[in-house]
Amino acid sequence: MGVGGKVVRRRLPEERYRFSLRKQEAELQEFAAGEIQWAEDLMYWYKLRGEDIPDDQYRACVFFLNKEFSRKPGALTLLYGMYKRCMNELPEVTKELAFDLLGYRFKLYAGALRAGGYDG
Repeated sequence: MGVGGKVVRRRLPEERYRFSLRKQEAELQEFAAGEIQWAEDLMYWYKLRGEDIPDDQYRACVFFLNKEFSRKPGALTLLYGMYKRCMNELPEVTKELAFDLLGYRFKLYAGALRAGGYDG
């Protein structure tokens, strides 16, 4: 018996799989939306500083801005894994480090895209 005397039906394995898949897709889409915003910010910050954005960082920014991940299966998952690693390994973001850490993160994205064969 479940809550309130109602019978609770267990999910079938296929239902659990679909639920898990929807949850993962939602998480990836949320990640992509955030990184699109960060890509815009990084390019804007370089413009404000009067500097040219390095090619690798530019490539990673354009990958998000053009939503290339939607045409390249597995690329977004690869970048999400890189993002999680970055958040665990890089120092805490402070006002003084924000620009450098964001640039470094997009540099790592570019390297991951290149290594994964998604940059061509």
